[in-house]
Amino acid sequence: MESLQQMALAAGLAWASGIRLYAAVFIAGLLGRFDWVTLPAGLAMLEHDWVLVASGVMMVGEFVADKVPAFDSVWDALHTFIRIPAGILLSWGVFSGASPEQQFAAALVGGAITSGTHLAKAGTRALINTSPEPFSNWGASLTEDITLVGGLYLIWQHPLIFLALLALFLAAVAWLLPKLWRALRSLARRISGAAQRNPAQRNPA
Repeated sequence: MESLQQMALAAGLAWASGIRLYAAVFIAGLLGRFDWVTLPAGLAMLEHDWVLVASGVMMVGEFVADKVPAFDSVWDALHTFIRIPAGILLSWGVFSGASPEQQFAAALVGGAITSGTHLAKAGTRALINTSPEPFSNWGASLTEDITLVGGLYLIWQHPLIFLALLALFLAAVAWLLPKLWRALRSLARRISGAAQRNPAQRNPA
């Protein structure tokens, strides 16, 4: 596998893991299984029957869970401990036949990409969930689904374009994350203040 393709695949799977981990694993495994793409040896397990079945079932579950307002944020919170390690492993798997230094670099960069993508997704969706209507949530979720499929297509067909777009995305994430953090802290303070006022209103002195 050429270096450019390796870089795009490692970075792309890390990026996809932060959005739709199970879809990324299932689609990559399925493409490799039917020889539509060639997966590196370190990712050959994704083509295994049981891995395809498990990732396919979880992909459907995640697709549904991500469309349910509020529950999608619970799902994201729980998957903080799954997506990031998975992104690291997938990036490492792309370079499993390379030198230890390259493997370490791939795992480090992959973990950073997955972390940034996951935190941006989870933070954005948490803010969207403050809206009582479900349509903005559904719109955001479907946009993520379409973006994931488009990104996976570019990884194999136009890796250079994917890497350029990923660089722009990561720059946007670096700009966005501090603002998301401040917005979420402000939201938490408002919720905490409202919770403290309600008992006082129910039980006036």
